[in-house]
Amino acid sequence: MAKIVFSLNQSLDGFVDHEAFQPDPVLFRHFIDDLRGLTGSLYGRRMYETMQYWDGDSSGWDGAEREYAEAWQSKPKWVVSRTLKAVGPNASLIEGDLASAIRDLKAQHEGEIEVAGPELAHSLTELGLVDEYRLYLHPVVLGHGKPFFAGSRPPLRLVSSDRISEQVIRLIYVPATLI
Repeated sequence: MAKIVFSLNQSLDGFVDHEAFQPDPVLFRHFIDDLRGLTGSLYGRRMYETMQYWDGDSSGWDGAEREYAEAWQSKPKWVVSRTLKAVGPNASLIEGDLASAIRDLKAQHEGEIEVAGPELAHSLTELGLVDEYRLYLHPVVLGHGKPFFAGSRPPLRLVSSDRISEQVIRLIYVPATLI
């Protein structure tokens, strides 16, 4: 059975903003390797539309960016949306009953399926479907924006922490009921 993992960069004050802090080369390498190891990715519409950038082919990309794009393009993506009618290559729409669809997805796959986006992660948390939370803490204070936890924070238990790069620490939590 697959594990659903919510993983995002976040500021010290709890906000996510992909434009506020870019990964350094070490962190970007970590994300490439992480992506290669995933079973697939689960997105809401807004995050999927942001990530579709990697479906392209930019002549300005460096080697690491090309590696990331190749890894992203090779992985299945599931997109939860009530408004999209079609999605790009290697992606499928999830419509209807979210809980049933994600339970089926978990049952049909092994490994890790990463969910990106606070709103979708919140919905899955409310349904008891997120198995792990990975917070990549950056030494930035934004003071505003979209919070990592879109609703109240669920009861969590820290299971590990590690330094990923010169500036970033990863904290890994599981729902407190899983330990």
